[in-house]
Formats: sequence, C-alpha cells, structure tokens
Amino acid sequence: MSKKKLHIALAGNPNSGKTTLFNALTGAHHKVGNYPGVTVEKKEGQRIRGDRVYHFIDLPGIYSLTAYSIDEVVARDFLLDEKPDLIIDVLDSTNLERHLYLCLQFQELGIPVIGALNMSDEAEAKGIKIDAEALSRILGIPMVKTIGTHGTGIDFLLDKVDETLEHPQLLDRSIRYGDEIEAKLQRLQTLINLDEHFAARFPSRWLAVKLLEKDANAYERLKDHSNGPSIAAEARDAISWLEKHYGKDNEIVLSEQRYGYIRGAVKECIKIVKKPDFSITETIDRVIMHPVLSMPIFILVLWAMFQITFTLGEYPMAWLESFFSWLSGVLYQVLPESGFRSLIIDGVIAGVGGVLSFVPLIIILFFLLSILEDIGYMSRAAFATDKFLHTFGLHGQSIFPMMLGFGCSVPAIMAARTLKSRRDRILTILVIPFISCGAKLPVYVLLAAAFFPDNPALMVMTIYGIGVVLSLIAAFVLNRTILRGDPTPFVMELPPYRAPTLRGIIWHVWDKTREYIKKAGTVILAASILIWAITTFPSSSLPESQQEALKVSYLAEHPESSQEMLDQYLEVQASEYQLAHSLAGIIGRTIEPVFKPLGFDWKIAVAMVTGFTAKEVIVSTLGILYGVGQGESEASEGLRVALQHDPVWNPLVAFVLMLFVLVIPPCFAAQATIRAELGWSWWAFSVVTLLVFGWLLGLAVYQIGILAGVGL
Repeated sequence: MSKKKLHIALAGNPNSGKTTLFNALTGAHHKVGNYPGVTVEKKEGQRIRGDRVYHFIDLPGIYSLTAYSIDEVVARDFLLDEKPDLIIDVLDSTNLERHLYLCLQFQELGIPVIGALNMSDEAEAKGIKIDAEALSRILGIPMVKTIGTHGTGIDFLLDKVDETLEHPQLLDRSIRYGDEIEAKLQRLQTLINLDEHFAARFPSRWLAVKLLEKDANAYERLKDHSNGPSIAAEARDAISWLEKHYGKDNEIVLSEQRYGYIRGAVKECIKIVKKPDFSITETIDRVIMHPVLSMPIFILVLWAMFQITFTLGEYPMAWLESFFSWLSGVLYQVLPESGFRSLIIDGVIAGVGGVLSFVPLIIILFFLLSILEDIGYMSRAAFATDKFLHTFGLHGQSIFPMMLGFGCSVPAIMAARTLKSRRDRILTILVIPFISCGAKLPVYVLLAAAFFPDNPALMVMTIYGIGVVLSLIAAFVLNRTILRGDPTPFVMELPPYRAPTLRGIIWHVWDKTREYIKKAGTVILAASILIWAITTFPSSSLPESQQEALKVSYLAEHPESSQEMLDQYLEVQASEYQLAHSLAGIIGRTIEPVFKPLGFDWKIAVAMVTGFTAKEVIVSTLGILYGVGQGESEASEGLRVALQHDPVWNPLVAFVLMLFVLVIPPCFAAQATIRAELGWSWWAFSVVTLLVFGWLLGLAVYQIGILAGVGL
C-alpha cells in the first residue's frame, strides 16, 4: 500500500527557532539545494509516520509577504506557485504579538495554517502563560506548543496536521478588516473570481488585500487577468475612498487593523503570571551593546576565535601531516616503481592529503562560528558595527554575510539576499571576496608557519585584518563612484541569548566540513591528478654530460660526501630537470613574466593558475611541484621545509603571495554564485577588478619591500 505524501511549508519570522524545529521534524533526513532561478538556500526533509510521508520545505525567514528582499520574494512565490498542502507558521512564544502579523497574512492565502508556538519553555521561564486553545478559537487555526531544541510537541503537531487536512472546513482562515474595508474587498474579490483560471492560480482574498496595500507585485499579476485593467482601476478608486475616509495611507490602515486584532487576541490569551527580577539578556546587552565597548568587544571576539582555532588546531593538523608523510613512505616501499606509484604518492597524497591536513582548523572555525550564531551574538555584532559600516556605505546587516565569509564565500554571498536594497546587496557581494574564507586558511597557515615561525597565528590574523580593511576601502570607493546612495535604515529584531544545543552545533559543523571534504574528494582530487600529469609528462631525463658536470661540481664543493649523499643530490637534480621540461614547466615559464614583478617564479605561477578553481588547490599544487609526496628522506620533511630551502622564497615573497591570494577572485563556486545573484556584467566587473587590484597590490608591496630590504 502506497503512502500518502503531504507537502508542508515551514515558515516564520527570523529568530523564531524555525531551523531547530525543522531539524526536529526531519532529523537527518533532509537535503539542501537552491530554489529555481536563485541561489537562495532551500532545505527539504521528510518524516514518515504511519501511512503518511510528511515532506517539509523550510522557507527563508521573513517578516512579511509584502516582498522586498529576495527571501520574501522566494517565500511568497513558493506559496503562491507551489501551493503546499499546509503551512506551519513557527512563532516565537516570547514575542507573540510581533510574530502573529505574518500569521494573519498566511491565513489569507487560502492554504491551511497551523501555528507552532515555539520556544514555549522560554516563554514560561519569563512568566508568559499562553492559552493555546483560546488563541486557536480566536484565530480560527490550531495552535500547538513546541520546543524545537528538545523535540517537544512534535507528535502533537503532526496530529494537528492530519486533523486539519482531514477537516479543512473547520478553519476560519482570515480576519475581518471592518465594514468599510470589507465592502471594498468583497467587490474586488468578485471581480477577480470572474476569471476562473486566474482565480485558481491566485487566492482572491489575498490578492484583493494586496491591491489595497498598493503592492506592486499584485498589480503586476493582474496583467494575466482577462479584466485586469478595470480591476486595477477599481482598486485605486477604493484606495482613494478609504484614504479620504480614514485620513491616512491605506497601508497604515490595514496594518493598524491587523495589529488591533492581534492585540485583542494577545490580551485575551496571554497572561503574565510573574515578572522576573532581572533579564539576563538585558544585563548582558548593557555591556555587549554599550556604545563605546561594543566595537572593541567585537574585535576581541574575532581575535579570540582565530587564536583558539590556531592554538587547538595545531596539534591534530600536525598529526594528520605526520600520518600522510608516514603513508607516503609506506606506499613508496610497498608499491613497485611505476607511474601508478607516482600518481598515488606524488599526485593524490601530496595534493589531497595536504589539503585534508587542514580539516581540524576548518572544524574548529565552523564550530566557533556556529556557537556565536546560536547564542544570538551575530545579531548584536550587526548592531555594534552598523554605525561604523554606514561610514563606508555598507548596511549594518552586511556584517552577517561578511562574517559568514570567514567560513565560505558561497553562503556569504547568498546571505546578502536578506538586504532589502539591491544597491546594498550589490555592494556587499562585491566586497565579500576580500574576506578570507576557510579555503584560503591552509595557504596562510602554510606560508606563515614556514616564514614567520615566531608567531604564525599573528601573521594569519594580520592577513585576515588586511582583508577586512580592504573590503571597507572598496565599499567606500564603490559607494562614492558607481554605487552612489545611502544604505537603507537598519531595523532588526534582537533575539534573546540562548544556550546553543550540541546537536545543532554538530549539525552545522558537519554540514560545512562535509562540503570541504567533498571538495577535497572531487575538485581537488581531479586538480591534483591533472597537476601530477602535467608535471610528469612529457618525461625527460637529465643528459649524461650535464649529470657528470653536476657530479664533479658537487664533489668539489663537498669532498667529504658519501655515495648516498651524492646519489640523493643527483636524484633531486634529475627531478628538477624533469619538472622544468614538463608541460607544467613549459606553462609556468610562459606565464612567469606576468608574475615575476611580484617576486614569483614559474612554480608559484602554476599554483596561482590552478588556485582559481579552489584556493585549497594552491597547497596541493605546491606539494606536487616540490615533490613532498615522494618517499625520500629530504622530501618527507614536508612542504614547509621544501619552501624554506628554495632560494626563490623568503618572508617578503610569502607575504606578497598571501596578499595576492587574499585579493584575487574567489573559487569558481563563489564566482558562479556572484553571477547568479548579480548577473554577468557585475560578475565580470568583480573578476577583472580583483585581478588587476591583486596584481597591482602585490607589485607595490614587493617592490617597496625590495627597496626597503624587508624580509630578504
């Protein structure tokens, strides 16, 4: 017997605990993708119970169905076009009056709605007692108390889903706006329903309300109605009459009617049984949100985050490096000399293994970012930096995408969709590449450890800081040139501080780390094999005459050398000759003149080219080019030592390379996201300006460093 599948949309305001409730409903049985046509994250999951399959779609957190941001557009269009069987509106029980506004809008869509009174435990702790049954009777929809973090109320919620879908006639889905407004709405609904095909696509009640609210999208949709122009004219006449009658803008009139209805419902159904002596959130915010202390605290939090990341990550990273070095040595002894052995050791292990060594750092960084997000500090960071960011033309809410950029540029760019102004979105997305993502971290750590061993963490933090400064400078310049204008006002709800759940943090960390490991097993593996191939072929042998000359020269300089030391020296020279005459060597020497003014040789040039696919590939490329996958003793010392022994490298070159990696365009995935969000022209502008600026910055720093004799 086949199971009945129900499509249920999970919706609600930001900070309502929607994600935790979604996880409680679906467990691990969900997938992440994008909504068609946009790079807005789409989460879907399932739960099987009895003869039913509940398919949940987690909509972006929104405040209203009057769409301004991309999030709101996606949520509105999904509900109108996909028409799910039911909407579960996730409501913050501690702030019910504000959250019910969106619930009333859902009720006008003609889709069954259930209210999930989430975080009911926090409401009770604050002395807020909600009569869910009374609220259900007043609003005409089921209201269920839930605690998403604990999974409390899930079964009862699903019972209500079944009951609601079996008896939809019991629902009274929309509020009354008063006789004058209702008369106008009824007239518009009658006209809309004359076109049956159109009325089947768009709920007449919802559309009539939106027309009276002067919603531009509603008037745009009317163009598909057979009598659209006359309905639009009727709506404008109704608006004119109502505004004269009430003496105020019609949007305000409808909003006041909703809030009046909500206040009446809240007064009837909510009682404050006790008032806490103090609020922990308010107490902490007196310090965290202090006008003077907020910015220093924000900087201190970032400093602590990176200090913890490098301090704790140093040991497991060293263990992984030792493991891959040991594995290379074992395979070198076990496998017979062949192209396959070279591929496995010099290609796969040297490339992918080098990147996987940095997984502990990525895990720790994502873990700390998840804690900051879950406890509610990210919202405070936005408020703390709002005034400062306005100085550079950025919106206060831009701090969210910028902080996410420390993890990965792709979700950071996607997060800019929450900004309501297109100008603010463009400006934020264009400066995100200056924020150092997790993929750049392995490059920084490698070079900092090799050439700034006294305090590598400080050097890495310096590069991160330079990236933030450059992003602000770029925003300042763009705001006063091609993106002139003032940021939109910053209005945002501050959630109360909440203890993060271990389950939620583990899920976030696993979700992000999985993507990093997945990239290592796909993109970086493919790149490593390709790099191994172009460094191995065509095969070239060191001419005997040149070999003899090198032998004589070496013995003259090292008369006490043993035969083993001589053989090792000649083998290294043979490898260098092979590499120089391989396809990689030919490519590198061809493009070397472009990078030479920055102090880079052909090997670094090759690594820069391959690094355009993903920044982690730079490490794997250098590992292959410097032969650290080989089982020889000098190679097994690691890539850091190999770089230190190369005369091309010095602290100045390492610093310039870190700056160049910081500035050049992000990985292909991030570039694809920029193109999807902003279009081809802005993507091309981003790529060209980052390449030109990165080269000019590297040139300036290197040449000034040479003149000053720094780092040589």
